[in-house]
Amino acid sequence: MIDRPATPLLDRVLLPSDLKALSDRELRQLADELRTETISAVSVTGGHLGAGLGVVELTVALHAVFDTPRDKIIWDVGHQCYPHKILTGRRDRIRTLRMGGGLAGFTKRAESPFDPFGAGHSSTSISAALGFAVARDLGGDPGDAIAVIGDGAMSAGMAYEALNNAGHLGKRLIVILNDNEMSIAPPVGAMSSYLTRLYSGAPFQELKAAAKGAVGMLPEPLQEGARRAKEMLKGMAVGGTLFEELGFSYVGPVDGHNLDQLLPLLRTVKSRATGPVLIHAVTRKGKGYAPAENAADRGHATGKFNMVTGVQAKASSNAPSYTSIFARALIDEAGRDDRILGITAAMPDGTGLKQFAERFPRRSFDVGIAEQHAVTFAAGLAAGGMKPFCAIYSTFLQRGYDQVVHDVAVQGLPVRFAIDRAGLVGQDGPTHAGAYDIAFLANLPGFVVMAAADEAELMHMVATAAAHDAGPIAFRFPRGEGTGVDLPARGEVLPLGRGRIIREGAGVALLSLGTRLSAAIEAAEALAARGIRPTIADARFAKPLDRDLILRLARGHDALITIEEGAIGGFGSHVAQLLAEEGVFDHGLKFRSMVLPDRFVDHDAPVAMYDDSALNAAHVEAKVLEVLGIGRIADRRA
Repeated sequence: MIDRPATPLLDRVLLPSDLKALSDRELRQLADELRTETISAVSVTGGHLGAGLGVVELTVALHAVFDTPRDKIIWDVGHQCYPHKILTGRRDRIRTLRMGGGLAGFTKRAESPFDPFGAGHSSTSISAALGFAVARDLGGDPGDAIAVIGDGAMSAGMAYEALNNAGHLGKRLIVILNDNEMSIAPPVGAMSSYLTRLYSGAPFQELKAAAKGAVGMLPEPLQEGARRAKEMLKGMAVGGTLFEELGFSYVGPVDGHNLDQLLPLLRTVKSRATGPVLIHAVTRKGKGYAPAENAADRGHATGKFNMVTGVQAKASSNAPSYTSIFARALIDEAGRDDRILGITAAMPDGTGLKQFAERFPRRSFDVGIAEQHAVTFAAGLAAGGMKPFCAIYSTFLQRGYDQVVHDVAVQGLPVRFAIDRAGLVGQDGPTHAGAYDIAFLANLPGFVVMAAADEAELMHMVATAAAHDAGPIAFRFPRGEGTGVDLPARGEVLPLGRGRIIREGAGVALLSLGTRLSAAIEAAEALAARGIRPTIADARFAKPLDRDLILRLARGHDALITIEEGAIGGFGSHVAQLLAEEGVFDHGLKFRSMVLPDRFVDHDAPVAMYDDSALNAAHVEAKVLEVLGIGRIADRRA
């Protein structure tokens, strides 16, 4: 008789409820299979690998013990959730992660009832879980609320605001601190050091955990010793003191990869907890896959890769990235001016400040996932006579907006904002879209707002920001490769509020802000075949507007079309305000503003997202034909 290979346990798990039929030994096997499946899927799609590998055992334990989706698991940050998605009915689609029409790279309420709360940014889970717990006790959705917070998310102040409120309310709430010693970059700050000290004395903490009521979980010979230890440890300022002072019952540290520890602990908490509980689980980001474990970022974000070797597929690189150009230009300026500083919020690699820090370590500051602090810290530096460059993704700068207004703009402080990931960013989707910064910065008095059309323009804008001491200034640039233009030896200081004419034409003028300029030029080439030769201009500044240029374009053409990679209320709206105040519309000017649609654009390849947003060259061409009436005439003839 031939032995047939056993069916993988993962094939038997269609939903989390299927885990209830598995023994603890089988759950350990399932975890191994889940880790392999996660690696295999991300090798095909690319994405956030390391964080998910670090919570495989925790994911299995949570779904085996709790009753999802009645019980609600909130992953923070959401890029830990790939194993969770595999176990919650989405395994058949896991190889569509971050692709157009496929699964989102983060938790998403519209995608599954097992995703109770969306999380593309960090540090929101405890607040949301507390909301679920209070709603439950007031007659809302039943079930437990479990916040899994990790990957540096505890470095943000919002997490402590939520802990403080949760401890005050005293509701049954479970918080799991996934302490993997890593955020996207190596962790910074006193909290990271505090947590490191906690688990560096693991035996001591095990005694304290025993004294906290877990005595019955220990082997019989150790129970009496644990009882005696309770008195010895009473009142000592170690372990969970910080969390206990906030009103939580602290348990840990525990090995987050050991199901023999996790399963009985979670079962005990589920059956006995009455108020807020914090479980401190120590994990390793990238666990179980050597290429991720050995990487500097523990495999945080990766492109497609060879599963055996871990080697990533090389992307085409015909031109340097905008981020690398920013880093190069900032380093050059800082070499000439020792007052220039770089500040980032846990994104040194993503913003290019890693290279800056290597050259100027004393002038580089990574403040952790704390954008509010980053902005006000920069404001204090500016008030102290320095020239801070606050490098933050557009989507993350939203989190520091009150500080931008109150601490920077109102006081007129010369903080320089380098806004990476402007526009649509592709596979990370709507939570990471840089759609709103033009609108929320250009409405602030005294702010200068620039957008680079290409890499050379970005160098000029870095130089302009470095030279600008009259108040706050920002420049935005997209993710990805540049256009391949020739680069100057050094950026030039631009005259404030002055755009440039790219190509003179007649009839219709295209006024672009940012990198949609290339789409405008491409559209003009197609229009030339129809005998239409539009004027093309690069605004450079959303604020202050180039009043002379805009009025000249408006009065010298039948139609004016603005184009930007931003939401309604941005550059085009400011241009329309100017034209209205000047009475230009009274003389028959046809005006159109091409902006991102008034909806959230789902994740896809960037070119597909701009197609969906009607902002590619074909759409610019169509808009010109429409405003000139040519498209409608052609439609009627057809």
